[in-house]
Amino acid sequence: MASSPETLLILNAQVFTADAALPRAQAVGIQGNRIAFVGSNADAERWRTPGARVIDGQDCTLMPGIIDSHYHLFVGSMELGLLDLWNAASFAEVAEMISRHAAERPDEEGIHCVQMRYEILPEGGRLTRQHLDAILPDRSLTIMGYDHHNAWANTRALETAGALRGAPTGPNSEIVMAQDGTATGELVEPAAYCVVLRHFEGWGRTVKGLMGETAGKPRLNPERERTWLREGLKLTARYGITSVHNMDGDAEQAAFYAAMEAAGELTVRVNIPYSIFPSTQIKDLDEAVEMARQYQGGKIRSGRVKLFMDGVMEFRTALLLHDYADQPGWSGDALYSADHFNLLARECDARGLQITVHAIGDAAIRRTLDGYELARKVNGARDSRHRVEHVEQIHPDDLPRFAHLGVIASMQPFHSPITYPETHEVFPDRVGEARWHLSFAWQNVRGAGARLAFGSDWPVVTQDPFIGLHAAINRGPWKPGMVDQRQSLDDTLHSYTREGAYAEFQEEIKGQIRPGMLADLVLLTEDIHHTPHDRIKDVRAALTICDGRIVYQA
Repeated sequence: MASSPETLLILNAQVFTADAALPRAQAVGIQGNRIAFVGSNADAERWRTPGARVIDGQDCTLMPGIIDSHYHLFVGSMELGLLDLWNAASFAEVAEMISRHAAERPDEEGIHCVQMRYEILPEGGRLTRQHLDAILPDRSLTIMGYDHHNAWANTRALETAGALRGAPTGPNSEIVMAQDGTATGELVEPAAYCVVLRHFEGWGRTVKGLMGETAGKPRLNPERERTWLREGLKLTARYGITSVHNMDGDAEQAAFYAAMEAAGELTVRVNIPYSIFPSTQIKDLDEAVEMARQYQGGKIRSGRVKLFMDGVMEFRTALLLHDYADQPGWSGDALYSADHFNLLARECDARGLQITVHAIGDAAIRRTLDGYELARKVNGARDSRHRVEHVEQIHPDDLPRFAHLGVIASMQPFHSPITYPETHEVFPDRVGEARWHLSFAWQNVRGAGARLAFGSDWPVVTQDPFIGLHAAINRGPWKPGMVDQRQSLDDTLHSYTREGAYAEFQEEIKGQIRPGMLADLVLLTEDIHHTPHDRIKDVRAALTICDGRIVYQA
């Protein structure tokens, strides 16, 4: 639980304010939940009030609290209770980890795993239920791919779900079937894997978050959810994150956060959307409007909708303007036709809702921008700040449309292959070398005048913002002579602070360190402007302050 608000004075810091009027300072004073003073050490001593708690910044960076603009707080927290396979270097190591984990938990009904990277799949890149049966034949076993767009299940899990011989799914999703009429174990996209995972308590809130009411009635355990959400909040604070833009939500999830806030347990600000699915009806948008009315407080805010236009490049479910380089004749698919999305965009925009769309392929991005443009034409121009999430492959013709339409580009630096070709990743193979220069084109997007907000997409990858900073600053061209998309340190910090605030209409109250702003700050373990670029990933938060309260201290 966070400390009570008090008067704080941080001295001897390298203050990065993100405020163009006063970019640097030495000291910051806090009264209640607001910043009251920004300036020099000498001026701070004159401002200092009796009883103020003084914190020595030790010449380290003090900056606005990190705003993670793409986060799944509930989903990521729930998965802290599952087996994490991220560090497995081979599928043989995956098998060893699962066997050991299962042996230590003989009474659990099943074993459920997350964060398996695709480059360690068995030879040929296809994982089957038979592979999983060989590891754990007598209990259910499920594995989630790191990006949450693919999962796998063994025979027992498929039988438990009644899906061994297939089951209906939604668009752009598939329970992959073998020639003998049984499921192979591969479950492509959430609409397919939720058919299976909803039967297991460990996946309950993940299924609910990603598929909403379309997931049926997943098994939920509120006590387990509170336990792991507390752990997720601790991690969030430990990384210096003071605000998150959640990417799944509904009224039930918002009420859960509100209950935690009432109990004094909510240590981060949460911007929560209303999740839309292909089955969503126009009348269902009333819930989004009501959430926007009900949640406009300091800790919980709503007013957005979120939907998926396409899938991911790795499993060729992203929608492209061209064929996949390694699968000629196939350019992916979408969850929404142009007409369907145009209708939703017009109706959401007419209700004053901000629209957030997962769009990875260049055709998905174009379809999204087309819908935003049509909504503007029909409903009239307004400061809508609609968003495109990920923007992993973009056609040059669409770059200027972001600025023209006032659309936010919300991107996640650690999603990009950072060390390719030294370490192999499948993304470059999918798009082909001719389009590498259009991939994760952060500098192209920024150079076109777009507002660029950064985040993690936790739990797809770590929520550690310093890993994201490292990726943005250190990613080199995938081939000599190609466009360099690396970001400057200050631009990256702005995308994690004031640009994140702008993306949620909060730029006048947070995202910068200046008097009157909310007291959301993070003190780092060193002066990040003097940290060698190859060590940015090693920086840590020493102190996190949210709403004037210390929520983490190393």
